[in-house]
Amino acid sequence: MEHPVYDRHVATSVTDALFDTRVVLIAGPRQSGKTTLAQAIGSDGMQFLTLDDATARAAAQSDPVGFVRGLDHAVIDEVQRAPDLLLAIKAAVDADRKPGRFLLTGSANLMTLPRVADSLAGRMEVVRLLPLSQAEIQSARSTFLTNAFAGQPPTVQHTILGDDLVETVLAGGYPEALSRARWSRRQDWYEDYVDAIVQRDVRDVAQIEQLAVMPRLLSVLAEHSGQLVNASGLGAAVGLTHHTARKYVGVFESLFLLQTIPPWQTNALKRLTKSPKLHFLDSGLLAALRGITPDTLRRDRTAFGAILEAFVVGEVQKVAAWSAPRLRVSHFRDRAGTEVDLVLENRRGEVVGIEVKASATVKAGDFAGLRKLAEACGDRFVQGLVLHDHDQVVPFGERLFAAPLSSLWSAG
Repeated sequence: MEHPVYDRHVATSVTDALFDTRVVLIAGPRQSGKTTLAQAIGSDGMQFLTLDDATARAAAQSDPVGFVRGLDHAVIDEVQRAPDLLLAIKAAVDADRKPGRFLLTGSANLMTLPRVADSLAGRMEVVRLLPLSQAEIQSARSTFLTNAFAGQPPTVQHTILGDDLVETVLAGGYPEALSRARWSRRQDWYEDYVDAIVQRDVRDVAQIEQLAVMPRLLSVLAEHSGQLVNASGLGAAVGLTHHTARKYVGVFESLFLLQTIPPWQTNALKRLTKSPKLHFLDSGLLAALRGITPDTLRRDRTAFGAILEAFVVGEVQKVAAWSAPRLRVSHFRDRAGTEVDLVLENRRGEVVGIEVKASATVKAGDFAGLRKLAEACGDRFVQGLVLHDHDQVVPFGERLFAAPLSSLWSAG
């Protein structure tokens, strides 16, 4: 079956960066579409080299300076497979400072490697490409965050509800997985995907003494998605110390499979939790790791809440990548358990809060965390939203709305 061609909304950010920046890196998980996007942008005469090719990788690893010598206006794919190449690229772009010299792709967060971060500071712009957003799948350019920070009510188009919403959330955004119609075939793809990452990419970014434990740890992490990070508990589940567990979680985070969202802090409130929250960046991968399908949720919907929350976290970050790239993302929770799933803060310090509900019904009590957040922020609080399985936007007081999950990918 021929795969559909999706319009990636961060493409404009990449092309803009190439006009005034020497090195541009498209960073994101394996199979998120980085190579396809880089080939499309670099099709106007940029030389294309991929380090997934054994010969090219051997050349880059054995003689990085020689590999880069003579390259100009080039795409280098999966650059994390030869990290020393970045030092050679630094020397090359310092000798010739014209913009747009290198377009790189990487399936690991290279900026977590100290040598890389130091060497390319001021020379490289990073554009993150996560799996497909619903806005890209629906061919819509979401105005969700733009509206929220303008204090405007969400808009609703391309409404997805009920069983269709469940299927959308469980499908995730990896193009290759979406091309498979049967859930069993998607499950097979995700299992092969995890195996490939553990066997190949983990080795590229870290020295892992107990590689065999990584798939089991990822499964344990999937069961804890949406919960506060407890390294001791995670480690104990697979026989690791909390120090090693924290290190291994960091490896999965650097490969863009999951992220730890920091707690929101303010002097206006005491007794706030200081623990980060764990989230997978693709709800389809999370559902596959937990063995959850639409059939299992029809029998028991209990597990849907955590997967839906991961879906919303991912969608917000994908929309932010092209509409609000400097957004700070955190979570709010006090010792009494009052919480807000996502706290978004822009460069001006304005705050939008988002709470996620799997139900079709929203009650006034569902806004308790948002009201506490609004009180703590004062004038900086722009809007609070409870996103849920519905098709109407309903006001619940000043700057507070219950809104459909579909507003995440709606324009207007």
